[in-house]
Amino acid sequence: MLRQLQLAAALVALSVGAGLLSACGDSDSTDEVVLLTHDSFALPDDVLASFEAETGLTLKVVREADAGQLSSSIALTAGSPRGDVVYGIDNTFASRVLDADAIEPYTSPDNNLGPQEYSLGEPNRLTAIDRGDVCVNVDSEWFTERNVTPPADLEDLTAAEYKGLTVVMDPATSSPGMAFLLSTISAYPDEGQWEAYWERLKANDVSVVPGWTEAYNQEFTAGEGQGSKPIVVSYASSPAFLPTTKALLNTCFSQIEYAGVLRGAENVEGAQKVVDFLLGERAQAAMPESMYVYPVRTGTPLPADWAQFAPQPQAPASMPPEVIAKNRETWQQEWRTVMGR
Repeated sequence: MLRQLQLAAALVALSVGAGLLSACGDSDSTDEVVLLTHDSFALPDDVLASFEAETGLTLKVVREADAGQLSSSIALTAGSPRGDVVYGIDNTFASRVLDADAIEPYTSPDNNLGPQEYSLGEPNRLTAIDRGDVCVNVDSEWFTERNVTPPADLEDLTAAEYKGLTVVMDPATSSPGMAFLLSTISAYPDEGQWEAYWERLKANDVSVVPGWTEAYNQEFTAGEGQGSKPIVVSYASSPAFLPTTKALLNTCFSQIEYAGVLRGAENVEGAQKVVDFLLGERAQAAMPESMYVYPVRTGTPLPADWAQFAPQPQAPASMPPEVIAKNRETWQQEWRTVMGR
C-alpha cells in the first residue's frame, strides 16, 4: 500500500549509513539484495537493520516515483530487472506487471496469516503486504479559520464554494490517483455519468499533479509545503499524521500493496527473504506509524490513536482486479480526453 506516505520519513530513511540503503544501483553479489519500491517507502532504520542482521544480506533500496510509474518500469524491464524484488505494486496496477510476466512465483511461509485474503488469483506471484483506503482529505483547520463548511462528499467537490481548492493525481502515473478515478467510476456507474462528473470537476478548476508527494506535501495547505489547496486525495489514515485534517470516509477506494520476486533477479533467494521480512511481525508492526498503512498480518496491533484519527471506512468502494485490468487503459484514455491532457 499507503501507501505509503511521508516524504520526511523517506528522506530520513535515505540518509541511513552505507551498506543499508542506496538511491540507485544493481545487485552484483548474492550478499546484496536490491528492493525496488515507490518514494513513500520508509520503514524505520532499526527495522531495516534487523533484516541485515538476521539474513547477513545488504539491503539496497531503489525508489521510483509513484507506484504507477513503478509498475510501468517493472513491466518494461520484465526478465531484465534493475533489482531482485519489488514492493509497492497495488491492486489498480497489478495486472500490468502480471501481464508482462515480470514476477516469479513464490509463496511466503506467512502467506496464510492474512495476505491470502487479498489474493489476486495468483497467490504465489504477488504477496499482499499492506492495505489502505484512498480518500478525499480536507484541511479542517483551514476551513475553520475561514468559517467555511468543508465538503462532505464527492459531489461537493464540484460546488462553486470549493472552486480551485482541490488537487488530485493523474491516474496514469499515480496509484492513489487511479484509485480515486475508480472511486468516481464506482460512485457514478451509469454510462457517461463519471465522465460528466469529471467535466464538473474540471470546470471547478481541479488541479492535477503527477503523484501523491506533489499533491500532499507541496499543494495541500496542511502539508509541509503549505500549499494553496485545502482538499487533496490521500488516505483514510493520513489524519493520524496530521490530526488537523480529516478523511471523507464516503469517498474511499480500497487499495492493497503487494511484493514480488522479479523474474530474472540476480539474487532470488535474497528476494524471497525480503518478501518474508515485509510480512514478518516487526515490519508489519512498523508500517502504520512509518508509512501510515494498515498491515495485512492478522493480529498486528495498530497505534492507539488510530481509532480516533484514522478510523477505517465502513464500506470503501472496490472493484475486481480483472475488471480494473480489462478497463484501466480505456478509462485512463477517457479521463485524458475529458481533462484535455
